This record gives sequence, structure tokens and C-alpha cells, in this order.
Amino acid sequence: MNTTLPAPAGGTVQVAGFNSELVDRFVSFLDVAPRSVGTYVKALRRLLAYFAGKGIVSPRREDVLAYRESLRLEGKAPSTIALYMVATRMFFGWLAQEGIYPNVAEHVKGAKIDRAHKKDYLTAPQIRSVLDGIDRSSLQGLRDYAMVALMAACGLRTVEVSRANIEDLGTAGGSSVLYVQGKGRVEKAEYVKVPDAVERAVRAYLAVRGTAEETEPLFASLSRNYKEQRLSTRSISGTVKARMQAAGYNSKRLTAHSLRHSAVTLSLLAGRSLEEVKQFARHADVGTTLIYSHAMEAEKNGCSSAVAAAIFQNS
Repeated sequence: MNTTLPAPAGGTVQVAGFNSELVDRFVSFLDVAPRSVGTYVKALRRLLAYFAGKGIVSPRREDVLAYRESLRLEGKAPSTIALYMVATRMFFGWLAQEGIYPNVAEHVKGAKIDRAHKKDYLTAPQIRSVLDGIDRSSLQGLRDYAMVALMAACGLRTVEVSRANIEDLGTAGGSSVLYVQGKGRVEKAEYVKVPDAVERAVRAYLAVRGTAEETEPLFASLSRNYKEQRLSTRSISGTVKARMQAAGYNSKRLTAHSLRHSAVTLSLLAGRSLEEVKQFARHADVGTTLIYSHAMEAEKNGCSSAVAAAIFQNS
């Protein structure tokens, strides 16, 4: 894949794949986590492939808009389109900053993302039925029970569960806690309180698991090829989904993230304040917490029933 971008002041910049000096310079300019760097590289590879496929050597603003439309026609999710356009704007912004090429992507927006929840939550009795359906006579059952209980009670993300080590279990202010490394974090500076029943479940699993170093993962694989290795987020998601399905909850809208969604929603239903729930969920902004609150208000809204009663009162 070769794309030539003429510089405004004459001369050209040759972009040959993603081993070029230009793209290497752009990547080194990014002040983001290593995983995010890979995401930006993937997005830019898609952009340059589009230009190359269309024979575009001097991209204009309309070309960038057409690229965005091509992503939509491919069926890319709005969140993916938004991410790809962020990478595009950053890339052209950097090109302009370096005096290499005009910023033809300036002010080009991504796709509008619906901030409403696309996943359902489980009620407390439903979570209880998922847990009751897990046979704890085996090591796998003990592990899965402890993991589901921890995620449901503490509102953990799958990445936080995957990153957790045995040594992250501790105490703070007289309470049992688990120190977590959240999304986009580089250290475990935050913690969640672990209820007694959940801690007992985790300790029961660790006791049967046997001798393990404090630095080993809290939840480990049991498969022959990956025994004692850290569970990936995909494995955690698959395990939780399987346990939900076994309890009869097989909706596409129920995923591992539904446990976190449930924890936040149940906290608000219990009357906890927005600020308290924000801290519990480790939301960076209270606006995220408000999404849950608005969803609850929509569920309780009785306007349609009132209107129907007025319209069909004599039916």
C-alpha cells in the first residue's frame, strides 16, 4: 500500500505501509497507552487503504467525508467510526503542525453515538439465580461463582477482573477491599469494597486452588494449555455469558458487562446518591452515572399508560 501526499510547500511525503518514517514519527508523537497506539495504527491503515483503493494522492476534505461515509456503508458501529475519525483528525492535524500537508480533516465529525444503554441489567433475584445455578463442588465452579459474585457486587469491568492479582486483596478502613486497575489506568490506585459473603467465596476458591504466589492472577485459567495463566477479558466474558445462559437468561442484551450495569442500577434503586454511585462505579464524570439515572426514570415513566387509559377508557 503506497500513498503519496504532496506537501504544500512542494516536494512529497511517501507513505509506504506503516513502517514509514512519517507514520513512525506520528506514532511517537502520540501520548497514549501502548494498546491505544495499536488502535490508532489500525485506524490509519484503514484510511490509507481507502485512499490507495480510490487512487487518491492529494486528499481533500470531501475525500475525508467520503471515507467516513464508506465506513458507515460498511456497517461499522458508530463508536468505531468515531474512533477512526479521531485518528484521522489527529493524523492530519499533526501533518499540518509539521508543515507537511494541510489539515483537510479539521472539524470533520465522527458518527453520533447513542449514549443510552444497549445492555439490560439483572435484578437482584436474577443475579441470585445465576449464582445458585453454579455447582461449587469443583474448582471451576468455585472460581466462576467467586468471579460472578465479585463482578455483580462490586461492579467490576472484565478488564479489572483480568488484571487483578491475589495480592490486590487487602483491607482499607476496616473493610475488605480489592485494588483495581481500571480502564485507561496504569496503576492500581483505586479500590472497591468487597462484601463479606463475596470475600468468603473468593477465599474458598483460592483455598481449593492451592499454593499460589501473591503476584499470580486472582482468577486463573484451568485449561491444560493455559493452566494458571491470567484469564483474558474474552474468557471472562464467555464464562459469565455461559453462566447466565445456564440460568435461563439467554438474551443478546445480557453480557458480562450487564453485571456492572446491574451493580450501578441496583445502587441507585437502593437510594444511594449520584456522587456515591459515581465513586463506586469509578466513573470519570458524573454524566456517565446520570445515564443510568435517566434510564431508570424512563422505565418508571407512566405517561403512555395514562394516555392509553384516556384514549381507550370506554373500550
